[in-house]
Amino acid sequence: MPGKKTKESESRLTVVLALCANIGVGVLKLIAGLITGSSALLSEAAHSAGDCTTEVMLLIAQRRSQKPADRSHPFGYGKERFFWSLLAAVAIFVSGSAFAFYEGLHTIIGGSESGGHVWINYPVLALAAVLEGISLRQAARQMRNETRRTRRTLRAYVLTPRDPTATSVLLEDTAAIIGIALALVGVGLHQLTGSPVYDGAASVAIGVLLLGVSFLMARACAELLIGRQADPRLLREVEQYLEDRDEVLDVVDVLTMVVGSDSVLLCTRVDFVDGLSGADLEEACVRIDEQLREQFGMLSEVFIQPASRRDAKLRRRVEGRYGRALADD
Repeated sequence: MPGKKTKESESRLTVVLALCANIGVGVLKLIAGLITGSSALLSEAAHSAGDCTTEVMLLIAQRRSQKPADRSHPFGYGKERFFWSLLAAVAIFVSGSAFAFYEGLHTIIGGSESGGHVWINYPVLALAAVLEGISLRQAARQMRNETRRTRRTLRAYVLTPRDPTATSVLLEDTAAIIGIALALVGVGLHQLTGSPVYDGAASVAIGVLLLGVSFLMARACAELLIGRQADPRLLREVEQYLEDRDEVLDVVDVLTMVVGSDSVLLCTRVDFVDGLSGADLEEACVRIDEQLREQFGMLSEVFIQPASRRDAKLRRRVEGRYGRALADD
């Protein structure tokens, strides 16, 4: 699918650009932090190191998730993307947030001596903001394209992502810009007042920021790994499409699960019209399968099971899941 290949290329470009920006920014922050003794700069260097680790994992996720289905993984390797994205969230917490908390609390409690040359911090932070801004611009462009293509809101894009790799870069870059601003305030107040508490407080604030980002990423990836359903709008469209088929009397149940980026597993139970022979039923299932795949390109596997809308046990299960029965709605 050309559209899917284009989306994959754009997602890979977003991650690679973020990786290059974070390598350059991280080295600059580390040098400035070591020279000036700023805990905020050192925390930001750890932040960039965590982001670099994250982007390497995201590149691994993109590559491994594209492996074709085989005997041991008949539904493909799409969920590899969710697994590696979850590890990336853990990496942000371990290498970024934990270090920032430690460095900030150490500075606040024990104090720290300035290494001099404080002015170095300002051009480094300015250059870091420029590089992170370039990466954020690419991530925001991909976000706009994705929300426009799927007709989703920014909130849905972040909280219930289809592609956690792209969402991760957007969250990382946004956090990086905010982190730079926090570091700038901490360094400036430290220089003005002579108190290292402000520098340490900025480091703690960066730790809180990274903790929030890692939580959002981990939550989204965990839901995808557990088995989140597809967009409810897709369920409604599939249900309506099936009910418009001449052979279909009612849709009894629709089950979906996201198994990869833009890849959805669909299982549906359908009450077919009476009088169809076994051969007619087989032909109808095959034809509807093909039509569904053509109509909804994200459906990777489709299973259609004949069922009766008068099956009380099945109706109760559907009502327990969706709060309503699909048939006769």
